[in-house]
Amino acid sequence: MTSLEGKRHTLAHLLAAAVTERYPEAKLAIGPVIDTGFYYDFDFSSGETPGEADLAALEEAMRAILSSWEEMRGVEVSEKDARDRFKNNPFKLELIDEIATKGEKLTLYTAGGFTDLCRGGHAENPAKDIAGGSFALDRIAGAYWRGDEKNPMLTRIYGLAFDTKEELAAYRAQQEEAKKRDHRKLGKELEIFTVIDEIGPGLPLFYPKGALLRRSIENYITDLQESRGYVPIWIPHITKGRLYELSGHLQKYDAMYSPMEVDGEDYYLKPMNCPHFMMLYRTLPHSYKQLPLRYTSTTTNYRYEKSGELSGLTRVRALTQDDCHVFCTPEQIESEITLMTEMIGEVYRTFGFKDFWVRISLRDSKNKAGYLGDDAVWDAAEEALRSVMKKTGWEYREAENEAAFYGPKLDFMLKDVLGREWQLSTVQLDFNLPKRFELEYTDAEGKKAQPVVIHRAILGSTERFMAIMIEHYAGAFPTWLSPVQARVLPVSEKHLAYAKEIVAALKAAGVRAEADDANESLGKKIRAGKTEKIPYLLVVGDAETEAGTVSVESRDAGKLDAMPLAGFIARINEEIRARA
Repeated sequence: MTSLEGKRHTLAHLLAAAVTERYPEAKLAIGPVIDTGFYYDFDFSSGETPGEADLAALEEAMRAILSSWEEMRGVEVSEKDARDRFKNNPFKLELIDEIATKGEKLTLYTAGGFTDLCRGGHAENPAKDIAGGSFALDRIAGAYWRGDEKNPMLTRIYGLAFDTKEELAAYRAQQEEAKKRDHRKLGKELEIFTVIDEIGPGLPLFYPKGALLRRSIENYITDLQESRGYVPIWIPHITKGRLYELSGHLQKYDAMYSPMEVDGEDYYLKPMNCPHFMMLYRTLPHSYKQLPLRYTSTTTNYRYEKSGELSGLTRVRALTQDDCHVFCTPEQIESEITLMTEMIGEVYRTFGFKDFWVRISLRDSKNKAGYLGDDAVWDAAEEALRSVMKKTGWEYREAENEAAFYGPKLDFMLKDVLGREWQLSTVQLDFNLPKRFELEYTDAEGKKAQPVVIHRAILGSTERFMAIMIEHYAGAFPTWLSPVQARVLPVSEKHLAYAKEIVAALKAAGVRAEADDANESLGKKIRAGKTEKIPYLLVVGDAETEAGTVSVESRDAGKLDAMPLAGFIARINEEIRARA
């Protein structure tokens, strides 16, 4: 049976065949398999370039060609033969150079009348193995050759491919739902955040509702941490370049902004907080009796992300971290990381995330020069993370080339309601920066010893977490998180005074409430409240004013009976307290 990857790989060739049939001047670049299907990059600079409107015709051409592809044959060729075949295609010639330099064999695969340079892994009988309704062309985008902006810009055509047409239909339905939940769309509609060109891409601004939402999230994390012995610190947003020379960031981290000169010295916007934490620790003497010392700060970092990679709140240039650094003895590593994993589990449950696993991110064993520290330190750190994860009972996997340059880490990967996977929390075990910063504590024998540092962020970044939250809940946040928890709707202007009394009482009870005093019909006010996804709408008219009650409509439970205001306050406050 042909694997799904083999089918997708074959379809990339099929797309290339259809394109070259309809656009003979096109030059083929590369066409790999991706998570949802495939794509192929083309150079159309010598002729007509297809647009989105042409995808349907290309897809039909693929189906027509597929019926004749009864075999996919591969043959090994010499470097000369490969070069002769692709002598007019600079992209294929570059690939041939790379393959030949590595001493790998060069193979050409042919189906029907189409031949391409390829390593293999296809459907043996494409016409039989690939269901006609199981694939579709999806979209067109620009892409630099090999992802390098110094190279030519190519046209990338994406395709979707699954084993069956039913799976394709399910995926497309999921994508339609994802569009409705897109945090960029909802962020604007719900007045949560915006990005203003005059301020700069990747630098989001938050409206009052967005500021309230992020404050609710960050306050929850702050309370959780401080109840477990974490203590707050505060650090500035710029620093001398010498600090990042000491930490190694100037040498090994490539997302820093260019320096600014202050009093003849280079200063940088901070991309990381770790060096500041280290320096603060170093200013005071410490005894083993004070350890573990759990410093935490919610603070914004600034990183130069390429403009093409910026996206709403998920990829920004100003990101706020719930950052923490624990200074501890080697014997305390396991208990401290266990505490962190317990906190992360509690946070995920509170926010409604249940499906997650943990990646143990290791260094690249084939490129150790890219990391600080020696083998013994890395082996000890990686084994400590394995030991902790085995005891949690949580699902975990290991992955090379995912570590920070100073130490291995635990990366928490979770799925939202649409099955999309995100990396959020991180726990990083570091023996190397404490050494570079010459950190010390006095041990039980009165001798100087070096602490271990555990870096930790639960949210990862507030902005990215908010994006995931907006999409996970489709903007219908739980009551405790909702920027507006209750809106009072007076039936007419004569009921406005009572509505304002209700709002004042709700605010006094700690509920985020407001009145809709617009000169609109009650129906329109109700529709507006539902569109804004407000948890509770309280209607007040003659009957409610006379009885001192409110008529309640719940976003999640529908219409409720009229109730005394005190009863509603008790209900909503219990919901907020329980973070239901």
